[in-house]
Amino acid sequence: MKKELPLVIDKIVNNDLCTGCGICVSFCENKALKMEWNEYGFLVPNQIGECDNDQSCISVCPFNPNPEPEVKTETEIADFVFEDTPTTKRLKKIGKYENTYVGYSKKHRETSSSGGIATYVSKELLKRGIVKHVLNVKSIENRFEYVITSDENTLLSTAKTRYFPVTMEKVFSEIEKLEGNVAIVGIPCFLKGVRLAQYKNKALNEKIVFTIGIICGGVKSKFFTEYLIQKAGLPHTSDEIEQTEYRIKDFESSAGDYSFGIKIKGSNETQSVKMKGLGDMWGTGLFKSNACDFCDDVSAELADISLGDAWIKPFVDEGAGNNVIVTRSNIAERIIQEGILNGELKIEQIKEEEFIKSQKGSYRHRQEALNFRLKTSKISELPPKRDYSNKLSFEVKLIQKLRMKTRKQSLLIWKKEKNSEEFDKKMAPLLSKLKRVTKLGHYKREIIDRVKVKLRFK
Repeated sequence: MKKELPLVIDKIVNNDLCTGCGICVSFCENKALKMEWNEYGFLVPNQIGECDNDQSCISVCPFNPNPEPEVKTETEIADFVFEDTPTTKRLKKIGKYENTYVGYSKKHRETSSSGGIATYVSKELLKRGIVKHVLNVKSIENRFEYVITSDENTLLSTAKTRYFPVTMEKVFSEIEKLEGNVAIVGIPCFLKGVRLAQYKNKALNEKIVFTIGIICGGVKSKFFTEYLIQKAGLPHTSDEIEQTEYRIKDFESSAGDYSFGIKIKGSNETQSVKMKGLGDMWGTGLFKSNACDFCDDVSAELADISLGDAWIKPFVDEGAGNNVIVTRSNIAERIIQEGILNGELKIEQIKEEEFIKSQKGSYRHRQEALNFRLKTSKISELPPKRDYSNKLSFEVKLIQKLRMKTRKQSLLIWKKEKNSEEFDKKMAPLLSKLKRVTKLGHYKREIIDRVKVKLRFK
């Protein structure tokens, strides 16, 4: 008898559309799934038992190609999530929201990757008794994993960004067993999975009362960390590594001038490398999950509060970091407003256009160029997406093709070489071509924008 293949493996993993949230594992009643590393450094579900094909696993997958109409896209899911919130504002690029802000937590800014708002909000949720537990990511013995944090004082150890694959496989199945309400910190696709789980399970819907969305530039393979470790001067297999840190701030420089660092075991020594010196690791798509090219949720539309880096003037000039903030629920709005009033937060309201500008690169790639990637993809079944019909110039289409090729080649080459010098040498021609075409695209866009401004004031 042929072994039944779980739909989440058949439709998602086998089409390279998994980002590793792991929620499917807890929804499989047969316990037929387990998260494991694949050959390209990503965590994906693997079949370990018999499947009864009840479709429960794929029903909570953020990249499900055939979702129920009520949860077809983030737009429909947001109507379910915020149905009790009297939100009157909605923008296609932002989703449902209350207000947009920029700023930082005075207490947590220095020890966070950006403005420290995620740590501040998490602590407030616990302190006010809104939740008893927060699900977030922690560094444990030179690896990263989701943990259940129930104490305000231990939240600091979960601060800072980690560009490393993690999964909610273990912690998500524990939620219903916990006493008291829960908050979850996650990237957009993970929170989409959370919201789908809440839609399918009433107990989870009542238990998970708050989510903190971290605006994401793409899920990176663990190959990315291996590469960075070598660029910082150690073999990526070294047993001298105690901890890796992805966003070491330079308080005398700008927000984008941060370093990757390695803390050495048994000493106070940290070996680091400036990320700017390694070239563009984000716009190029290096080491990125293929699924990210089919995600159009830039602003974590399904979170109670969405947080990202403030890549806009004058905030980008501050090496200490600032967050851009979108509040979407009454609780989120109240926490921010009261934090401003009591002096704990240094935050100001900004126009929606400024928020969008702070993430403009992501909007251009994830939304404006999405239709091109959908049309050129060889995957037969893709998740339904909202329409962003617009004409793309020849160079933008070429940029998209080169980014897709760069993403794929980076994983193939690192898998084979595991050597940063060889990797740089073999990737150089492709990256050089992508850089030239991208510069041309930026130059043309600047000219068009200037012409538009002149015409507007005539």
